[in-house]
Amino acid sequence: MTAAPGGSQARGSWGASAVCLSYDGVLALDGVSVTVAGGQITAAVGGDGAGKTSLLRCLAGAARPDSGEVRRPDKARIGFLPASSGVYPDLTVAENLAFRATGYGVRADVAARRAAELMEQAGLAAARDRLAAKLSGGMRQKLGVIAALLHRPELLILDEPTTGVDPVSRSGLWWLIASAAADGAAVIFATTYLDDAQRAGEVLVLDAGRPLASGAPDQIVRALPGSVRALSAPPAGQAGERAWRRGAGWRVWCPPGVASPDDPGMLGTPAEADLEDAVIVAALARQLPELPRGGGPAVAPVQQPTVQQTVVPLVESMAVTCRFGSFTAVRDVSIAVQPGEIVGLLGANGAGKTTLIRMLLGLIPATAGQVRLLGEQPSRATRRRIGYVPQGLGLYDDLTASENMAFAAAVFGSSAASFPAEATVSRAVPVGQLPLGLQRRVAFAQALAHQPDVLILDEPTSGVDPLGRTRLWQSIAAAVQSGAGALVSTHYMEEAQECDRLIIMADGIVVAAGTAAQIIGDARVTVVDAADWATAFGLLERAGLAVSLAGRTLRVPGASPDEVRQVLPAGYRVHTEAGTLEERFFELLGVAAREAVPG
Repeated sequence: MTAAPGGSQARGSWGASAVCLSYDGVLALDGVSVTVAGGQITAAVGGDGAGKTSLLRCLAGAARPDSGEVRRPDKARIGFLPASSGVYPDLTVAENLAFRATGYGVRADVAARRAAELMEQAGLAAARDRLAAKLSGGMRQKLGVIAALLHRPELLILDEPTTGVDPVSRSGLWWLIASAAADGAAVIFATTYLDDAQRAGEVLVLDAGRPLASGAPDQIVRALPGSVRALSAPPAGQAGERAWRRGAGWRVWCPPGVASPDDPGMLGTPAEADLEDAVIVAALARQLPELPRGGGPAVAPVQQPTVQQTVVPLVESMAVTCRFGSFTAVRDVSIAVQPGEIVGLLGANGAGKTTLIRMLLGLIPATAGQVRLLGEQPSRATRRRIGYVPQGLGLYDDLTASENMAFAAAVFGSSAASFPAEATVSRAVPVGQLPLGLQRRVAFAQALAHQPDVLILDEPTSGVDPLGRTRLWQSIAAAVQSGAGALVSTHYMEEAQECDRLIIMADGIVVAAGTAAQIIGDARVTVVDAADWATAFGLLERAGLAVSLAGRTLRVPGASPDEVRQVLPAGYRVHTEAGTLEERFFELLGVAAREAVPG
């Protein structure tokens, strides 16, 4: 292994070649290669235990590979954000940045100007004297990224910077990340979410320490072997092994040679594959040789529930308001979850989602309005019919997975359910020692074991790999298709597409409700195609326009093509595209904020 001294390598040559790394005989990385180019963003994608953190630690010089080569600048020219955010909770925001500047050897006056500039741009200026322990998760992550950027590093390494972060904070983080790349830094970040990976110019997909796919997102999609078909229901037989739920429908992978695309008997209809499909196919291709080849369906069709003439909502709030002293957390909110549907609850931190959920569960009383759970006032009896996965998972760390299951069965008065094979590594390992993604599968199995009528899930799939995430959503869909209802709180627009309806909250009120398509409507956004995206990004940002990076293109919501053309020199292609759910989400939040201002 070699580490290049600062300045001796051409800009953009940082990375790793055929790196192998093991911990106590357990292989964490197996022949992984990646190039992190200056002025570009690279995403390392995979679930918990895929090897993302191990790769980033090798690049940062915190871990020494067993074999292979690592090319990096001098450590003083590296900026590193660990998964824990790397800030000191008992120091203020300003003190954290001053301490980090000292460690990097940045002059105090230079560091103060740089810190003030970054805090202002990231929306942390008003919190400069607040203890880091008192910051929200998103604000802590922004502080960690700013600390890593203070000395203008040549290589910026970020370990899951957006996991568990609300959409507003995530937007601010992405602005910081794109700004660093536009400034010339080589950026690599780890994530479990493909909507984050879509923002990167290059993507490396890892699974169990081995590379599954690499390249630009469109290159990975084009390299997908065979074809993908769309279906309205899960297929039976061996095709079920290659199928996964996608939104309200299903996708199935047809490998080369399985069937000809023009075969009239081929399943479903052709589907235009995207990065999510390509990553899932790559995982399936690796797993298929190990899957049983029996004739039974891997995903059994589920009977649709019988629809009654009058359906009583499983969960319902009617003009509920909740106040804590003079603060109103939820104001005049009415929602309903019917049998057989998945309702997504979206909103930034402080929007009122958690307070609403706690009222629906009967854990806190409503100041005004009414709540109905399974047609009556929330009580212990109704809560027995709920499957609840809180963001903290609700597991006992010192019990094994099976012991957690047995305890939950005793609490709900049900028989102990058999444990899904994929949800545990060893029955002797305490849950607290399992990877986060595996802990989430345990929490899911525990919530579903008593066959609840209602599922209430708070950030249910954080840390789970893309294929594992689709399997968890299949579990949710199977319960719903059997007549249950689900209310799912999520920060990720990618997951919102799995819901039948969406409810968006801001400042304690509902600002939009309906399907994703209904909420997006005919919204359009201005897009800039630019090989030299960094120059265009800087010009647009200095003009005061909101701009975000999406791979190798720039999206400028809220500005017309003419406004954008006035800022950019000739040569850039400026056009419009359909808006995304995330862009519509921010538009709605902006409207709500303006309407909340008196006057």
